[in-house]
Amino acid sequence: MKIHNLENQTSLLSVFISEIRDLNIQKDSLRFRKNLERVGEILAYELSKDLSYRTKAIKTPLGEAEAGSLIDEVVICSVLRAGLTIHQGLLNYFDKAESAYISAFRKHKEDDSKIEVVVNYAAAPSLKGKTLILADPMLATGTTLENVQMVLSKYGTPKEIHIVSVIGSQSGVEHVARVFPQETHLWIAAIDKHLNSHSYIVPGLGDAGDLAFGEKLEINKI
Repeated sequence: MKIHNLENQTSLLSVFISEIRDLNIQKDSLRFRKNLERVGEILAYELSKDLSYRTKAIKTPLGEAEAGSLIDEVVICSVLRAGLTIHQGLLNYFDKAESAYISAFRKHKEDDSKIEVVVNYAAAPSLKGKTLILADPMLATGTTLENVQMVLSKYGTPKEIHIVSVIGSQSGVEHVARVFPQETHLWIAAIDKHLNSHSYIVPGLGDAGDLAFGEKLEINKI
């Protein structure tokens, strides 16, 4: 896997990351969602440099110019709920992309420190020969993305896979690198060193879905 860790660069991205991490600033859910959307836009722009283009002639009011045109057919698949926060940012740049959505949630076992990831809904177009962008803001253990990949395999084999995450753990990144095809790309804004006993990234930022959309009632607690 080719890992593009953008925290190694100095840019406005680091400002947005610091704000979504900040305990006081993230209380404003509108600002939290907007910052994640902007992070999605930055990651989309960086990712776009690795795609395929062709040159075509276009007419302007004063003549003709050579311009680039994207060759790749892009499908953006977001992991619900948190993935919705960066989905729009990606769509702002890949405005002709198709969209796919997949639901995945953590199911805690009797031992609260042990979890399994359950995927119970997916909607996607054919992925055969297309460029798949998998959007999941928090890459904790990597198990969610592994399960998502298995489900999406039913929709065809993409030409290439790009994973877009905001914050990941070192162990999660390593797990994804093991289970995804070698030519997969990971675009990520920050990699933290640790997971706590409940598999949350430390220092991380908390639960991105809850911060963006409000607390949820866990299905396994109903």
